[in-house]
Amino acid sequence: MSRRTPKTAPKGGQKRLTPPKQGSFTAVKQLRSKIAKAKERRIKLPDGVTLVTEKDNETLHEEIHELARRIMRDVEKGKVPSLTLPLRSSGNIIYDEENDLLLLGEKTTIRSLGSLRTAKDVSRLFRVLEIVHELLEKEIHATKREVFYNDVPLFEEQRNSDNAIDDIGPLLGTNRESTHVVASAKGTALGRLTIEDSGDEIDLTRLGTGGWSITPFLDKVKIKDSDAEFLLIVEKDAAMLRLAETKWWKRYPCIILTARGSPDIASRIFARRITKELKIPAMALVDADPFGHWIFSVYLRGSKRLSFESPFLATPGMKLLGVLSTDLDEYRIPKACRLKMSPDDIKRTKQILKEPFVKSNARWVADLEMMIQRKEKAEIQALASHGFEFLADTYLPAKLETGDWI
Repeated sequence: MSRRTPKTAPKGGQKRLTPPKQGSFTAVKQLRSKIAKAKERRIKLPDGVTLVTEKDNETLHEEIHELARRIMRDVEKGKVPSLTLPLRSSGNIIYDEENDLLLLGEKTTIRSLGSLRTAKDVSRLFRVLEIVHELLEKEIHATKREVFYNDVPLFEEQRNSDNAIDDIGPLLGTNRESTHVVASAKGTALGRLTIEDSGDEIDLTRLGTGGWSITPFLDKVKIKDSDAEFLLIVEKDAAMLRLAETKWWKRYPCIILTARGSPDIASRIFARRITKELKIPAMALVDADPFGHWIFSVYLRGSKRLSFESPFLATPGMKLLGVLSTDLDEYRIPKACRLKMSPDDIKRTKQILKEPFVKSNARWVADLEMMIQRKEKAEIQALASHGFEFLADTYLPAKLETGDWI
């Protein structure tokens, strides 16, 4: 059965729903060439931000010992033990325009065992430090859920142990990977990439439609070889399966990654490593709704909750390939396939528009304003209204060929 196409001819401002020449992606090749020629620039963070670095086991192990010795000296002198921590609140988040990153400022807060308000938080921090110390000594990893179950009576709820884990990085001046505490990973990747995972070589083109499950133990993973021209990040698993079934990377040399919605830490780290080590551009395919735009921004500039780790998690320069609000008309998505935005959707979109990194991008602002004006949103799957092959055969190729992205 042939692909279904609309009967009406395209009007002014609409895209012709015919695929470009197979394997043609001129705009991406030009972007790839520009990135490849650019000299690698070491990120220099501005003054007034919390700095964290990757630290090896021995260094971090000794720093924990030194922190413990300092606490013991305070106790011996009759002082109430306390910890000075970077303040992880929205009022201490800085947008670094030069590096295009969200970063944690240098404001601090003091937590003391002598305060009823903070004593339990400090006790939980000390317990997590003890667990991290154990992980470093044994050279093993633990998930956040396992940390919680190590002392349920103290932590009471996982959100309490999670908050303590998030405080440990800024306290020790290091990233999460260095502490050996990992979050459960949910992402998958496939396409033109060969990696080494704990000594085992894995060719991501030979894993069927399931792909490689991104491990949270990325310190054990090495990127070995790739002839990919770009990285494509897709929000939805359904879009990933559509591209996997057709082995899309054979026609368009790429690596495809999905975190199935909100991106987990491992997926963000892996995306950054791919683009940095292979020097290839990254493209995002998300729903045409405020949540999709938020997902793109997290990959692009980092999240406020983990702003101190943005240099290790973000992929600056990533492009928003689609689905754009303008695409709904240009690719003639039927009205029946568009969804009405809720008041919460509109509120969230207006909040995104207030972000400084959005304000500096005129086309991004215009697309979000159109979304609010029309009160319409759409899922990636709405493209299937033109046939199941439309995403892989027409929409993505047209975008990659023309550079129609934000």
